[in-house]
Amino acid sequence: MKHQIEIIVPPEKINQEGFFRYIASKKLGVNASDITKIVQVRRSVDARRNPIFRIMADVYVGETPSLDKPNYVYDPVNKKKKVIVIGFGSAGMFATLRLIELGIMPIVLERGKDVQTRRHDLRFLMREQIVNPDSNYCFGEGGAGTYSDGKLYTRAVKRGNVSKILEVFVQHGADQDILIETHPHIGSNKLPKIIAEIRQTVLDAGGEIHYGAKVTDFIITDKKIKGVITNDKEEFIADAVVVASGHSARDMFYLYNKHKIKIEPKPFAMGVRIEHPQPLINELQYHMKIKPENLPAATYNLSTNIEGSGVYSFCMCPGGIIVPAMTNEGEIVVNGMSMSRRDSPFANSGLVVEIKQEDWNNIDDDDDETFKPLKLQQKIEQLAYKLAGNSISAPAQKATDFIEGKFSQKLPKTSYIPGLTSVRLDEELPNFIVKKLKKAIKDFNRRLNGYLSDEAVLVGVESRTSSPIRVPRDRETFMQVDINGLFPCGEGAGFAGGIVSSAIDGENCANAVNRYLS
Repeated sequence: MKHQIEIIVPPEKINQEGFFRYIASKKLGVNASDITKIVQVRRSVDARRNPIFRIMADVYVGETPSLDKPNYVYDPVNKKKKVIVIGFGSAGMFATLRLIELGIMPIVLERGKDVQTRRHDLRFLMREQIVNPDSNYCFGEGGAGTYSDGKLYTRAVKRGNVSKILEVFVQHGADQDILIETHPHIGSNKLPKIIAEIRQTVLDAGGEIHYGAKVTDFIITDKKIKGVITNDKEEFIADAVVVASGHSARDMFYLYNKHKIKIEPKPFAMGVRIEHPQPLINELQYHMKIKPENLPAATYNLSTNIEGSGVYSFCMCPGGIIVPAMTNEGEIVVNGMSMSRRDSPFANSGLVVEIKQEDWNNIDDDDDETFKPLKLQQKIEQLAYKLAGNSISAPAQKATDFIEGKFSQKLPKTSYIPGLTSVRLDEELPNFIVKKLKKAIKDFNRRLNGYLSDEAVLVGVESRTSSPIRVPRDRETFMQVDINGLFPCGEGAGFAGGIVSSAIDGENCANAVNRYLS
């Protein structure tokens, strides 16, 4: 018989199977020897008092459970139906895999390089401070999530099958633990190999993947998309096109505009990265000076509302590093990442302010209203570059100096390899961001006493939280409202935010394509 129970486990006993059996036997009133298997279903850390693990477990008594792993089949496709998928990030990957499951041949066009070659461009960026506009932390096989952490947490549980997304990652080499962790995480050191395995699945099934294939035009006839042109010369023809280009593919928004395909501005968020020593965050969250060995690096999730705008932590990376995530020369964008072990001595998180129409309307130019949020985003990224002396040594200020309005004579140590430049961010960033950040930091410090610390540093700018432009699509068909056969998808279309929600949107778009072609 199977029973589902919660087991409370102190950190020092998390790897002791005998303890699990002892607690389960007491709870169920059975002999420990009669328990045939304990299967963890969900695991989380509860640090409200002394930190403990809360584990939901299936306990089997007197029977052997069937523990067959889900296995998704990707049989070879025929070439009767072909669909172009623009971009091979999480939305594009899972759209591609789902198309294969449906027997439809995918033709993937990725502007960047394969995941292994892409790594060299990231090292070159760190060392030489030169940005490859098509191969960076945002563009390339695997998308933005590959080399910026691989966090798999999502609230988009009603949009699709979250469990399937995680199971597909496990099928391609991810650790089984992501199936049970409340906040699953793969890590930027492990995710590239998993992406390579997914690539091989696509190729083995007869799909095509083209690297260095930047889409430069659409082929549209009578309001129906027939294909695309890459690098201004090569044509690809297909029955439908899924655009999963990511939130930083600004050229795609201009391409939509060129063809008078409807796009619209949308709220997004911008601010800074805040970095603390990880031992400080451990102490604040676990209420002890030294973290027990079996507890993970502590994380936090903070949010508030200031003057009608959300201000919140974003993409928190415990035991992580800050990375340069710009996609063009002359701008600075920072993001965070962690390796699978999360063992860096630093913790960093986005600290961002919701940007609304009244904010981007302050831009004094004659641009189309649609592009004003994007222009604001660019303007602040370019400002950060200038503040850093036209380098990618990011502008930074101690959190205490930011609050007090002082220049930081000395900055704390940082994980950001290109280095920091001391700047009065409180004077240089737009006031509608600064005043809300100040109030939020004080509020967060009241909740997490020590968050505002001389050891905390603000690093600018965190600006690519989501797309500042949305590509409208029909709610039922997932198709763009003006062009038949065109399916905007994922973060670049404004319909997702993160690896899992983008993957779900990719699957949903593939299903919609199948209905369209049937």
